[in-house]
Amino acid sequence: MLLHVDELRLESGELLQGAVIGYRTYGRLAETGDNAVLLFSYYTGNHDSYDPWIGPGRPLDPDRHLVVVVDHLGGGVSTSPSHGLDVVPELTTGDCVEAARLVLASLGVRRLRLAAGWSLGGMQALELAVRHPSSVEAVLALCSAARCSEVNEVFLGSVAAALGADPEPGARVGRNAFGRVYAGWAYSEEFFAEGLYREFGYRDPADVLSSWGRDHEEHHADDLLASLRMWLRADVGRGRGGTLAALATITARTLLMPASTDQYFTVGENEREVGALRRGELRVLESPLGHVAGRPGVRAAEQQVVDRALRDLLDDPPS
Repeated sequence: MLLHVDELRLESGELLQGAVIGYRTYGRLAETGDNAVLLFSYYTGNHDSYDPWIGPGRPLDPDRHLVVVVDHLGGGVSTSPSHGLDVVPELTTGDCVEAARLVLASLGVRRLRLAAGWSLGGMQALELAVRHPSSVEAVLALCSAARCSEVNEVFLGSVAAALGADPEPGARVGRNAFGRVYAGWAYSEEFFAEGLYREFGYRDPADVLSSWGRDHEEHHADDLLASLRMWLRADVGRGRGGTLAALATITARTLLMPASTDQYFTVGENEREVGALRRGELRVLESPLGHVAGRPGVRAAEQQVVDRALRDLLDDPPS
């Protein structure tokens, strides 16, 4: 579904004319308007990406909750460079939060039981909890963080450099290189050393690289860059006295779940952040899959841990 917005004012002050916000819903809103769960899309993901979390008997059960998955700006579904923008605006996670709130308002949602997301999606969930603390009961930031750290900047800079090395803008060669560099950061040393890639249908490390390269050829280069730059700018503390000061304003129960082998959203970073939260909890996802450990439905063992976290947050009585 698409929500059409005549004018969407961005954090930069720019106006997006004729903006569209993509989203998908599952279930029905209760008469009280407070049984909704909001999921934010992740980098190269869309409104279908969280399907493994949703369904009868799943943690996010449409018989109990209205689940709303919103596509982030710049990602290819909501207003993005690939839609033919004359000028690509400076997008932020805050812009995505405000776009998502327009979707919630159009649906009649009064208060969220949970805001959650993996990776870039978790960054948006934390941004929502800082900007609108009274609007949400619980937050799950999975393989994510409240800001783009220095090591994260190195990761993003490396993939951006691969994309920009192609002399022909938007060419498949650049996007293929982007995906190949991404693969090296996405998994752990153990994933390759122990041959875990075979569980996922890859023949060898070279096959991992070629598969990631092909997958990223399907994305629009300018969308990849617009979302990447938004990720680089992410920091809930921007203009709020710093990251930790901003986290201290969150009133929701907040669960930070880093993967033990994630190379760019690290356990150490979440350890520092959780100390600033009023109702924070750190729950490490032990996995050899690196950052990919948190991807919805990636593997049963990891998904079961995420399922328990979602159930715990939703079973906690509203404050």
